[in-house]
Amino acid sequence: MNKISTLFNIQYPIIQGGMIWCSGWELASAVSNAGGLGLIGAGSMHPEILETHIKKCKATTNKPFGVNVPLLYPQTDEVMKIIVDQGVKIVFTSAGNPKKYTAWLKEKGITVVHVVANKKFALKAVEAGVDALVTEGFEAGGHNGYEETTTMVLIPMIREITDIPLIAAGGIGSGKAIAAAMALGADGVQIGSLFAASMESSAHTAFKQKVVNAGDGSTHLALKKLVPVRLIENPFYQKVAEAENSGADKETLSELLGKGRAKKGMFEGDITEGELEIGQISSMINSIKPVSEIMEELVVDFNKTTEKMKFWRL
Repeated sequence: MNKISTLFNIQYPIIQGGMIWCSGWELASAVSNAGGLGLIGAGSMHPEILETHIKKCKATTNKPFGVNVPLLYPQTDEVMKIIVDQGVKIVFTSAGNPKKYTAWLKEKGITVVHVVANKKFALKAVEAGVDALVTEGFEAGGHNGYEETTTMVLIPMIREITDIPLIAAGGIGSGKAIAAAMALGADGVQIGSLFAASMESSAHTAFKQKVVNAGDGSTHLALKKLVPVRLIENPFYQKVAEAENSGADKETLSELLGKGRAKKGMFEGDITEGELEIGQISSMINSIKPVSEIMEELVVDFNKTTEKMKFWRL
């Protein structure tokens, strides 16, 4: 067992990203039951909805699972209280200052992981006392780093400055990619897009099919004046691109984005006017599969890859 498997008491060092509108109890429990670590995505849930998802997840798996909490969202205090009250033992935080909750969560016996995209915030998270880091490269979907540092550069960069467990994210969609991430210094991986398009994902079928149909170059990093997010091309993205190309300011982009745009696209299935968040790996996703099949393919591919690499020499 490696550092990540030991830290979370799981079979495989594979974590499912806690993605908004995709990561409900059904996906999280399916990943945990398949030997990985499932995460409920609190970012798209009101506190009472999150509580329901946690209870359902506990009822459908006896394996470890966690909750991902984007710290930029409102009601975070209430969300954290529910997590503690419900006995959740693993929390991933992102998009905010890890110092605010890490010590408090650890006092409650909770393992804390923070998502970073550069050295500055990696060091801040380590200083805050997190148990592990997710190093998320530019290839990832959803919220992204301003620096546009790729996963292949980011992992060894962060590995050089800390010895705590590292989880690679961004562009991980195969066993080969898991092997590559570990060769670069990661102890495990976090996978988002592959699970977002799974049968158990709570995303709308129309969104999942849009992911399956995506080709190379179908996703773009947008809205850097607000919060960088990787989107699939659609009419809404074209409006964003036109506005950005014409020099639109933050207020104009914020008005264009409006409220509930990601829910409209990913959860309600409006693939024309919705915000469709997904990673570059979407170009390699060719069908909507159950989590059990996805996990099995990842493990088999990883083992085949590492076995072959034993004989490689330069």
